[in-house]
Amino acid sequence: MMIRIGIVTVSDRASTGVYEDRSGPAIQECLTEILNCEWQPVYRLIPDEQALIEATLIDLCDFEPCALVVTTGGTGPAPRDVTPEATLAVADKLMPGFGEQMRQIGLAFVPTAILSRQVAVIRGQALIVNLPGQPKSIAETLQGLPQNSPPVHGIFAAVPYCIDLIGGPYIETVDSVCKAFRPKSAQRVPRG
Repeated sequence: MMIRIGIVTVSDRASTGVYEDRSGPAIQECLTEILNCEWQPVYRLIPDEQALIEATLIDLCDFEPCALVVTTGGTGPAPRDVTPEATLAVADKLMPGFGEQMRQIGLAFVPTAILSRQVAVIRGQALIVNLPGQPKSIAETLQGLPQNSPPVHGIFAAVPYCIDLIGGPYIETVDSVCKAFRPKSAQRVPRG
């Protein structure tokens, strides 16, 4: 079964061609390194407009249908940063641990990571996660900081089991890049 993953870049300037979107492609590249299963990206590049972000998330979750939707951009404190508000508006359940871990990873690099308002939510059988905007931060957030002492887990280690629990497809990862954690009772025999 082909796993569909929504990738949404929220940026006024990139959506109007002022500069090239580097964050969306960085997410796709990072997921290509992490995933050990067939998947298809469903990409969107949109401006910082709450109603449009909400409509895009609903479309990706309900009609595409994506098991995972990751956004980048619009999570800071600036007036135009409304991605968290849009994400919360379409949520069935909040998943606060993801935001806590993303800020923890960011704080290993810059004190301003505390200004990030990233959230994660469940909508139906989809997980929506607001990622950071910088390509380097995206990889660190998803894959973690294994070189740190003690190592810091990336958020993607928890994504496959979360998707299992909400009735989504079984997602496999490349263990050497980002080992998915599942209790033994939820593990399947790896594909050959």
